[in-house]
Amino acid sequence: MFTDRLHNARILIYSHDTFGLGHLRRCRTIAHALVDRFKGLSVLILSGSPIIGSFDFRARVDFVRVPGVIKLHNGEYTSLGLHIDINETLAMRAAIIRHTAEAFSPDLFLVDKEPLGLEGEVEQTLRQCRERGTVNVLGLRDVLDDPMLLKREWRRKKVIPALQDLYDEIWVYGPPELGDPLAGLDLGPQVRERMVYTGYLERSVPHNTTRVQPLPFSEPYLLVTSGGGGDGAMMFDWVLRAYEADRPQQRPALFVLGPFMQPDVQREFIARAERLSNVAVLTFDAHVESLIQGAAAVVAMGGYNTFCEILSFDKPALLIPRAYPRREQLIRARRAHTLGLARVLEPDTDRSTADMIAALSALEQQPPPSASGLTGLLRGLDAVASLVDRRLGGEVSDYGWLGAQAT
Repeated sequence: MFTDRLHNARILIYSHDTFGLGHLRRCRTIAHALVDRFKGLSVLILSGSPIIGSFDFRARVDFVRVPGVIKLHNGEYTSLGLHIDINETLAMRAAIIRHTAEAFSPDLFLVDKEPLGLEGEVEQTLRQCRERGTVNVLGLRDVLDDPMLLKREWRRKKVIPALQDLYDEIWVYGPPELGDPLAGLDLGPQVRERMVYTGYLERSVPHNTTRVQPLPFSEPYLLVTSGGGGDGAMMFDWVLRAYEADRPQQRPALFVLGPFMQPDVQREFIARAERLSNVAVLTFDAHVESLIQGAAAVVAMGGYNTFCEILSFDKPALLIPRAYPRREQLIRARRAHTLGLARVLEPDTDRSTADMIAALSALEQQPPPSASGLTGLLRGLDAVASLVDRRLGGEVSDYGWLGAQAT
């Protein structure tokens, strides 16, 4: 319904990437959905992800990669690939972002999750875009962190003035039933009026998906995935111990370890899986949507993108969230459990093998998310397209439910 509109319009997306795949995959999903709906639209993604080139991009979607950084365990950042001082790296990133925006001249600048970017690197670009009349939008996932931790972090980063002065709208990529990602913050009515819940971003299997290697199982399998994999070792070990102890009774399992898992940890899991006839391992798959579509059920940590995919393909799921350094996954998993969308296995238990065997057995009889009775959870991509059409096309679309803002 949008395809003939927004001729020659341009959208610039800033993907906050230091580690993992979450921000990049969310931004890529939005970009692809928008160019599908608007023939004349071009989208450019700014990202620091070291593996952005491993993904395919549709026509009229491209990316600019800024030098990568990684967050250390002590909370400080360091350069990912360059042997230079972190301050030099951050200065380079800010300059590339600023000059890209100047050359691309976007009609809409969509910033993912971090209002000022990594260490404030997009603040100047936001100000320049605002002076040129660009629509500045902040996109937030359904859960950011524990409210007290988020309040402390955003006070330190001096984020609240940016929400008031630099952004035209705030899009929350989730439904209000899952809660308010900015709960506990003193935002004021002007900021609250700019917030719109879109619903979750629905996922599908790309039509041109080609698999490099065939899957090892002919029957439906249990998919075990942690997204990027950098913090998934505990979950994989726990599930694998259940298979090692209870081989005959378990459904075949496909482990997708993720590209950011440490190589020695990957090798250990691969070696253990090779001793089991009903477990196979992939280190990375750029088309995880097809793996979830083919699964009977999913075990995951509960990151935003995987949760969207679980809902999109209506798969029974067991969530084993992390609780540190952010409580985002834990909060999302507990809310999903309460609403009947998934089951949660708390990470701070003794992680006994017997508990995991029991949880996997219960997963066989668990109903899919659609049995919860909740509707309208997956309207996010249509909502984002409607918001873009309203802002850049100059007309209000027929998505009347977008009038419901955060309160």
